[in-house]
Amino acid sequence: MNVNSFSDAIPERSASVLVKAHDQTDQRYGSIPEDRPIEELFDRGGINLDKPYGPTSHEVASWVKRILNISRAGHSGTLDPKVTGVLPILLGNATKVVKALLLAPKEYVCLMHLHHPVPEDRIRAVCAEFTGRIYQRPPVKSAVKRNLRVRTVYYIRIEEIEGEDVLFTVGCEAGTYIRKLCHDIGIAIGVGAHEAELRRTKAGPFDENNLVSLHDLRDAYVAWKESGDETAIRSMIFPVERALIHLPRVTIRDRAVDAICHGASLAVPGLLTLSKGIGSGDTVAVYTQKGEAVSLGIARMSDKEMLRAKTGIAVQTSRVLMETGTYPKGWITKAEVV
Repeated sequence: MNVNSFSDAIPERSASVLVKAHDQTDQRYGSIPEDRPIEELFDRGGINLDKPYGPTSHEVASWVKRILNISRAGHSGTLDPKVTGVLPILLGNATKVVKALLLAPKEYVCLMHLHHPVPEDRIRAVCAEFTGRIYQRPPVKSAVKRNLRVRTVYYIRIEEIEGEDVLFTVGCEAGTYIRKLCHDIGIAIGVGAHEAELRRTKAGPFDENNLVSLHDLRDAYVAWKESGDETAIRSMIFPVERALIHLPRVTIRDRAVDAICHGASLAVPGLLTLSKGIGSGDTVAVYTQKGEAVSLGIARMSDKEMLRAKTGIAVQTSRVLMETGTYPKGWITKAEVV
């Protein structure tokens, strides 16, 4: 994959939309995600948290649960205790989309320490060799089996070299171990190297803009409970839909929504718009006309087939995100159920 920036690796799919049909949405049902009551955001939202140095990602998620007094919170993409930076936390029912966000690309800023001096041009040349598809075996201290696997490094940008210290930015596929990347670069250079410091700067659609600290989250929650002013706490919680913008999407008719909430799959007659470039087998997000996430599913047709077809299953539902009864019952036919 030939990319030069994170935006190349994770384009917003909503930029290219194909229109199959038009329909009106009933304003009496559902709501624009940004207009949800704050209590509903605690169940269908998330926080772009700035993970501090020291605690585990699991501990941070538990602290968020206690701060907001909610029963569920889950992090998307584990960071080691010594690693800081972007750690999206999903709240309540929004934890259903954690797996979809786990697969999104990541970006890190890393300080790598070489074990002996090396000419700068040699460092740059070797780092360039580690872009593209690389083989990695997870380090001994990791949460997964140490099987050899292939991961894609989209880019490595050398920011600064000072003595044996190399500061670089790396954009990579989910599941890439930067600690192991440093180790392997050191071997390739011939002097050895290790990861000295690491900060995640991007995870899927989230970056360092609008990061929230645990302290600020606690202060905003207390201010809301004591004064009723939700301005601060609302600015810190994003609708769950924000965690899905890296996925291709389809928009459906109001009368198809409740059927999907009951587990039905999306038949072609319920389809209004779709992202350009959808392929059969792709994971897609299904939305209402108001922009609410209804479900996740697997495309059973390509974008071209969806536009041409009059019948058949367009998307097989794999994960329902919206509560039943949010929209009134419409049709449900045998063709819509897998």
